[in-house]
Amino acid sequence: MISKLKKLIRTAPLLKHLTLIAHSGNKYTCPFCNYSAKDLFEIGSDVPILNEKEVIGGGKRYAGCYKCDSDDRERLIYVYLKEKFDLFRKEKSMKILHIAPERNLSKKLLDCGFREYICGDLFTPGYRYPVHVQNINILDIPFTENHFDLIICNHVLEHIPDDLTAMKELVRVLKRRGQAILQVPISKSAITTFEDFSVTGPKERELAFGQCDHVRIYGQDYINRLASCGFEVKKINISGEFSKFGLNVDEEIVIGTK
Repeated sequence: MISKLKKLIRTAPLLKHLTLIAHSGNKYTCPFCNYSAKDLFEIGSDVPILNEKEVIGGGKRYAGCYKCDSDDRERLIYVYLKEKFDLFRKEKSMKILHIAPERNLSKKLLDCGFREYICGDLFTPGYRYPVHVQNINILDIPFTENHFDLIICNHVLEHIPDDLTAMKELVRVLKRRGQAILQVPISKSAITTFEDFSVTGPKERELAFGQCDHVRIYGQDYINRLASCGFEVKKINISGEFSKFGLNVDEEIVIGTK
């Protein structure tokens, strides 16, 4: 009930206006909407396992933009693509695959007019999807090998029971010298990934993995899992360089190539 009230306050026109005035400041600037704020609103859930395993990219934290609702994970990818990958100055002939596309990031990419910008998600009954999103199963991506210059897969693989098959599919459709951004919530303290497929109920999964639709908590061996599927992997951390955008200082960007 409290979270619904907070959302109403942020979205009702007059209340939204007053909220933006109340939280304006100079500490953070959202790279999507350019709103400057003194703080960020609270997102995530306070599930004990996320604190116990020190999961980066999960748990309760102050990371939401009051104006456009972007979170730290979405902003991180956008800042990397804009400032480091220089995506928005590249040739429009690029082919991009975006799995489970985030609203703000997807709009930026759509507006650029790339030759091929494919948004895919596995359609689930009861959910509504934007018209530009296709029904794509990451376990069987309907494109030929070496097709995409860039793949964005941001906090998706933790939902996929057969994540190794998904990784192999992403390798298959990625061009040589292309890049895949492969973010997941990952434990700072655990060496090995924790998964238990006997855990199937939503509440049980929330307690075990931190969210009702997650099937694992990745450990530091996540890089090895990607490498075993054919990726060459590197990690970079840009959060300190771009602290004004309200990024998670611990979240590294995981980049796969082949």
